Amino acid sequence: MNLAIIGYGKMGRMIEQLAAGRGHRVVFQVDVEGNEQGQALTRENLQGVDVAFDFTAPDAVVGNVERVTALGVNMVVGTTGWMNQLAAVRRAVEERGAGLVYSSNFSIGVNVFFRLMEVAASQFRNYADYDPWIYEIHHRAKVDAPSGTALKLKQILEQAYSGREISTASNRAGAVPGIHTVGFDSESDTLTFTHTARSRIGFASGALHAAEWIRGKKGVYEFSEVLFG
Repeated sequence: MNLAIIGYGKMGRMIEQLAAGRGHRVVFQVDVEGNEQGQALTRENLQGVDVAFDFTAPDAVVGNVERVTALGVNMVVGTTGWMNQLAAVRRAVEERGAGLVYSSNFSIGVNVFFRLMEVAASQFRNYADYDPWIYEIHHRAKVDAPSGTALKLKQILEQAYSGREISTASNRAGAVPGIHTVGFDSESDTLTFTHTARSRIGFASGALHAAEWIRGKKGVYEFSEVLFG
């Protein structure tokens, strides 16, 4: 495939590095600087692109999606913190007959983690002695807190607990790629589940898998639908 990367930071560079090993090539990339108003997303720059990746900022996602899909280019959105605008993104993609995959986290391990937490919550909700909680920590440069992954975990637990508010804590320090823990605590014992990211490779690999899947398709899909149907 011919790929474009919008948001040429650490994730964008990792995707470019892995793409070559999978037989793809990045034919266009632009960082946030240089595309402040979406001015770089032109027909000329995206000519021949099969899928474009968005790893930018929450307030840029809708505008980027509108411009890119209007040119007939499908997308993978890995930016977090914009989910309150999902309806606008879905509308833009569907009106243009394009395809898009989004996720709070493109790690395959994290998406299995989500499914495991659905099972755990469905069991613990029957026992009032156990209180659920979530904790996450990321590197100091991550802007949104709680992380998109933590918010997805919170959504999973709140659905299981019929809308109950789930205690969620965040920390930003150092260079931690990402650690998410879900716990169930009682007077008698505590059970915790933790996913630890060692590097951004898992995120980039999952995003490339999503790009390979969405090529030539129409509609808006969450990454779990790509992995599990």
